[in-house]
Amino acid sequence: MSLSCPALLVAAPASGQGKTTVVAALARLHTRLGRKVVVFKCGPDFLDPQIHAIACGSPCQNIDLWMSGEDDARWRLAEAAGTADLILIEGVMGLFDGEPSAAELASRLGIPILTVIDGAAMATSFGAIAFGLKHYRAGTPLTAVFANRVGSDYHAELLKKSLPDDIRWMGFMPRDDIAAMPERHLGLLPAAEIKDLSARLDRMADALAKTDAAVLPPAVDFAAASPAQIAPLLAGKTIAIARDAAFCFIYPANLECLLAMGATLAFFSPLTDSTLPECDAVWLPGGYPELHGKALATNRALWAALAKHVDSGKPLLAECGGMMALFETLVDGEGHAHWMGSLMPGTITMQKKLAALGMQEIAFDGQPPLRGHTFHYSSAKTSLAPFARAIRKQGASEGEPVYRQARLTASYLHLYFPSSPAGTASLFA
Repeated sequence: MSLSCPALLVAAPASGQGKTTVVAALARLHTRLGRKVVVFKCGPDFLDPQIHAIACGSPCQNIDLWMSGEDDARWRLAEAAGTADLILIEGVMGLFDGEPSAAELASRLGIPILTVIDGAAMATSFGAIAFGLKHYRAGTPLTAVFANRVGSDYHAELLKKSLPDDIRWMGFMPRDDIAAMPERHLGLLPAAEIKDLSARLDRMADALAKTDAAVLPPAVDFAAASPAQIAPLLAGKTIAIARDAAFCFIYPANLECLLAMGATLAFFSPLTDSTLPECDAVWLPGGYPELHGKALATNRALWAALAKHVDSGKPLLAECGGMMALFETLVDGEGHAHWMGSLMPGTITMQKKLAALGMQEIAFDGQPPLRGHTFHYSSAKTSLAPFARAIRKQGASEGEPVYRQARLTASYLHLYFPSSPAGTASLFA
C-alpha cells in the first residue's frame, strides 16, 4: 500500500542561495491557502526547522540517510503523507554536497527536486547552472527552478528564457532586505529571537503568491511504513530537559524517542530557574550559552542543584552548549570571561573560526552507536582525559572527545536519539 501526497525537495547549487527562505515562504503560502503543510529538513540542523515550524504551524523533523537512516526517513515521510496536502523537504548545502547528498535522498525516495538559484548577479548563466544540476548525475529528478534575489521583471524574464526545455520555471522572489532572515555565527537566528518573523514570512508568501508557486506540485507515492519498535527502556524515569534561549537545540524526534521509551519529560530554564524539577536524569542540550554568560553566571543555585544531582549518582547528558556551560569558565566572543557551572575543570573559549563540523558516531556501554553531528566555534581546555572519542562518518579519523565523570557524560556532539534508543537509554538510565 502507498500514500500519495504532493512533495518537493528544495535544493540549491550551494549554501546561501535562499533555500530556507523559499521553503519557509512556500510553507506559509500554502498554509494560508488552507492546506496542511509538513516540512522536513535534510541533514542535521536546529535553526532552519524552527523557522519552518512557525511558517506551517507544525514541527519540522530532520531526515538524513546516514544520521537518521533510510527506514526512519521513509516512515516519517509516509506518516506525513497520510495527513498532509503538501510535503516540503529543505536540502542541505549544495545539491550534490555530502555523502549521502540531498540529490541521493531525492533519487532514492522518488521526490522531485526544485532548485533555488540566486540570480542576483547573472543572466543566461542561470540556465547553465540549472542544466548542470539536472544532468551532472544521471537520474537526478530535478524538475523545476526558482530564482531568488531577482532585480526586476525584466531580469526575471532573462533568467526564465535561459532555461532548457526540460526544466520548468516556477517563479522568482525579488531582492527584499526587509524580509531576509537575520543571521549570526551558527546560522539563522532562532525563531523565538526574530520578533517580526510572522510578518517576514507573510511578506515572502505575498511575493510567491504572484508566481506558479501557489500551484501544488505533482503527487508522490510514499510506501506505507511502520516506525521502529522501541522498548520501554526508560519506563518510570523522569528526565529534566533544559529549554530556553540559551539551550534551544533539540530535535523533536529526540523528545519523541524519550517518550516512546516511557520517560516523563520535565522542562526547566537554566536562565531563570534556581532549582531542578524532581527527576532521575538531566539533559542539557546545545544552544548559545556564550550569549547569556552573565545570566548563567549569576544562577549559582541552579549549578549547585546540578552538582548535587551528579554527586548523588544520577545521570546528566550535556551536549555542545550544554557541556560548555558546565566548565569553570566560558570566554565569550567579546573576550569576557564568565563563571559557569564548574562541574568540569577547564575553560571554554569562543573563536572567530569554525572549530569543527561534520557527522560522527559513538557507542556507549556496548550498545549500538548513536549518530549525530558536531558544529561549534569554541575550543575546550581541560585537565580531563577523554572517556572515549567519537568516530567520523568516514571512519578515517577520530572525532570529538567525550568526557565522563560519574554519570555525567559531556561532549560537543549533538546526538540523534532514534539512531540508537538503547544507546540513548544507557545515558539516562
